[in-house]
Amino acid sequence: MTTTTSSAPAGSTPVSSKAPGTDNRPGRLLAIVLAAQFMALLDVFIVNVAAPTIRGELHASGAGLQLVIAGYTITYAVLLITGARLGDRLGHRRIYLAGLTVFTAASLACGLARGTGELIGFRLLQGAGSAVLIPQVLSLIQRNFAGEARTRALGAYAAILAIGAAAGQVLGGVLVSADLFGTGWRPVFLVNVPVGVVLLIMAVRVLPRDDDRERAAGRARGLDLPGLVLLGAAVSLCTVPLVLGEQEGWPLWSWLSLAAAAVCFALFCAYESRLARRGGAPLIAPRVLRTPGMGLAIFRIAAVMAVNAGFLFALTLHIQGGLGYSPLRAGLTFAPTAVVFGAVGLTWRRWPQAAQRALIPVGFALTAVSTTAVGLLLRDGGDGGLWLYAAFTGVGAGLSLGFSPTLTRALATVRAEDAADASGLLATVTQLGQLTGVACFGALFLNRLESQGAPGAYTSGGALLVCTCALAAVAALGAVSGLVRMRR
Repeated sequence: MTTTTSSAPAGSTPVSSKAPGTDNRPGRLLAIVLAAQFMALLDVFIVNVAAPTIRGELHASGAGLQLVIAGYTITYAVLLITGARLGDRLGHRRIYLAGLTVFTAASLACGLARGTGELIGFRLLQGAGSAVLIPQVLSLIQRNFAGEARTRALGAYAAILAIGAAAGQVLGGVLVSADLFGTGWRPVFLVNVPVGVVLLIMAVRVLPRDDDRERAAGRARGLDLPGLVLLGAAVSLCTVPLVLGEQEGWPLWSWLSLAAAAVCFALFCAYESRLARRGGAPLIAPRVLRTPGMGLAIFRIAAVMAVNAGFLFALTLHIQGGLGYSPLRAGLTFAPTAVVFGAVGLTWRRWPQAAQRALIPVGFALTAVSTTAVGLLLRDGGDGGLWLYAAFTGVGAGLSLGFSPTLTRALATVRAEDAADASGLLATVTQLGQLTGVACFGALFLNRLESQGAPGAYTSGGALLVCTCALAAVAALGAVSGLVRMRR
């Protein structure tokens, strides 16, 4: 595996456009953008815990409840690339503030919703705000950090991805159980409002002003509306059945939608290639995809996110449904995985240089062994004892070693003018990887559970073992991809 250095690539000199009324200290900038990333990621998971309460209070149908949970994810995944391009054209600071404003306002509206229809609509708007906001995080990191500072910033970004998933379930359990002032499920949305307002106030002062020359270059590239339409259609047609297919029993429309997504994606690739040959400005610059190691990075990031999301989802179903844990206890169970993921993501660059070449394949291999161990420890319906937490630690460390070095090295060679394209691409891959993991491994767990007869801790443990073995197989593929790279 060719180890790229963390020095800034040509043309990626950090932007330092300090203007009156702004404070460009990098530590504060990183805290602001990652706090927004954390808040938006939290909302992917926090609503799951509140779903039963929402259904009871609003008398939501099964389909309505699915759309409350999935509506955020659908618009989030569909509009990520568009959000990245808007940042390139109009300025990352400006679009970050706009996305954060929409997200915060939509969170308030969700918390005050009086019916299922209102809540679904505001969740869609909340997801759109996240899609505009989140791509700016990586773009601002790319443009304002270089060398070791960028490596540390990307490590913190990777840590936030893992911690947000576990924290969402823990915080959701705490807020719903507390039933503050008799508000039931509403605090899972309203908690975003004061945080969002504080972040907006701080971001206005801390984030550097957008560079007029870069905005002009972004506008000169154009928005590529046909590309946006084709990619939006492809992601929509892929996302909706992945989110709703399992709950609906994978009807015919879900398979037709996935087939149509493949057709739209093929049309998108053909159109973008033709546009690039004509000298136009495609939605994703071909040179981004040709960046050394980008193809492998896309595969690995998708694999890590699929394993992470599938593992969390299947384990949640087992420990809440099979073992009968409360939402709060279930969330706390994932704490070791999240903490270790974050710690490894922040420190791996300090490890001996001799070990750097093997981090990615070792990480995937450790993930494969650890997920299998979790399944074996829980297969008989027991709690796994202390060894279970050792296995959770291995999962967190392995996933972080597969993700953090991959992300850092993929972005190390991306040119500054391509930061928006790369950010939108990798953010979309991350989201689609999570959706695929939940859909595929969730379906495997549930189908296996149904085939074993009466539900219970023992049968649920058996279903979990099958699922973790499948997760281990995907992780093994990631390890093989790392070995292939090492031999070059």
